[in-house]
Amino acid sequence: MKNNKRHQVLKKSLGLAAGIGVQASASAATNAQKEIKVGVIGLSVHSAAYTEIINSGAASPEFSGCRVVAIFHPKGNPDVEFSEKSLQSFTDTITGQGVEFVMSIRKLLKKVDAVMLLTNDGRPHLKEIMPVLKAGKPVYVDKPLAASLSDVLAIFNEVKKYNVPMFSCSPLRYVKEALDIREGKVVGKVLGANTYGPAPIQKSHADLFWDGIHAVESLYTVMGGTGCKSVSRTSTEDADVVVGTWENDRIGVFRGVRKGRSGFGGTAFGDKGIASIGVFNGYRPLVVAIVEFFRSGRPPVSDEETIEIYAFMEAADESKRLGGVPVSLSDVLSKAKMK
Repeated sequence: MKNNKRHQVLKKSLGLAAGIGVQASASAATNAQKEIKVGVIGLSVHSAAYTEIINSGAASPEFSGCRVVAIFHPKGNPDVEFSEKSLQSFTDTITGQGVEFVMSIRKLLKKVDAVMLLTNDGRPHLKEIMPVLKAGKPVYVDKPLAASLSDVLAIFNEVKKYNVPMFSCSPLRYVKEALDIREGKVVGKVLGANTYGPAPIQKSHADLFWDGIHAVESLYTVMGGTGCKSVSRTSTEDADVVVGTWENDRIGVFRGVRKGRSGFGGTAFGDKGIASIGVFNGYRPLVVAIVEFFRSGRPPVSDEETIEIYAFMEAADESKRLGGVPVSLSDVLSKAKMK
């Protein structure tokens, strides 16, 4: 789907003048005249954190004219639901920001101009995003976008059908050092990279979709995006090592940690140097990107890159099933399209 078409949909939805969103500061000044009302679907860590960042920062240029006003919390699946104590904490944070809890997605959509779909589970996302797309509301979808590659493709098909702006990514994409590396500012041309992060397995999702996606997205960020051809995976109870071969024989390696001390990080190797990709330093950079997306209607991450990230992880699952042999991303994409 072309971004200019998405931009037209967003302008109609928000009633903004043409040309808004080219520069963040100009967007903030213009949109201060008409508030962008944001709705949230799902009660989670991110629901509370993103709401607090947007609403508490309403006076700053990044968030001026944008406010979370309503949230709907669908009943969660018991195998991934937060504790009652955690849910109450999230509720207290969100209500403390003046946000109204509503009883349905339908009621939510009547009150808002844009949506953050933040349920802590990829399985219901296809069902939950449909009324949002039918209403023509731009939407950010939290990770994991879905529980399977076939559902990821189904979501993108519906996005294309309804021509509504949508994007999904991990907050790890917005680590400053990783973005600087991607832009060639640190190590020159990236020849390869290693990333690491937690990779607990949630049986209802493809293995790496649950938390492994964070460091996989970091890998794609520093590698410059699409172009991975095949993946092989070595897996034990305690860890995964996934090796991806990109175009021009570049190698990107993801290490998923399930035992011992964990965290996020990695190394990029370039023709002019070697550097750390930096450490995760909070949600704010992603939330700034989400708000700018609501203003401009231009997804900051391409459909193609997001789909390939999930194909990379699905290919890693297939490689594990086959004993670690390399698996082509094009093969797993073809199989997913047939489901």
